[in-house]
Formats: sequence, C-alpha cells, structure tokens
Amino acid sequence: MDELPPPAPPRSALTLRLWLAGFGVLLNAGAAVLLWRADYPGLAVFLIVIAVGLVVDFAWVVHRKRRGDPG
Repeated sequence: MDELPPPAPPRSALTLRLWLAGFGVLLNAGAAVLLWRADYPGLAVFLIVIAVGLVVDFAWVVHRKRRGDPG
C-alpha cells in the first residue's frame, strides 16, 4: 500500500482576521456616518464603538504578524 503524505501543518487565520477587521472598520465607520447624518446618533455612537474595537483588533493582529506568528 502507498503511504499518504503527512498532513500540512495547521495555519493560523491571522491574515483572514486582518482582512475582516479592516472590512469591519470601513463598514461600521461608513454606516455610523450615514446614521449620524440621518439623525440616529445613538446607533451611530454604537457603531463607532464597534469600529474602535475593530481598530484595536487590527493593531493586535499586525503586532502578532510582525512578531512572527504564522498566518
């Protein structure tokens, strides 16, 4: 019987997380601006808080990638 090659090592999903955080920042910030202009300041502030959290996540992922984590 032929032996199967060993499986590839597991990879981190940091790059995907980076793209999703960037997309989330743009989407939430844009929606917050539109909601603010439509006179929904409460919801706009909520989306701004989410966008700030995504910016922090984005910065943390960049830090981990620079540190040399795979992904």
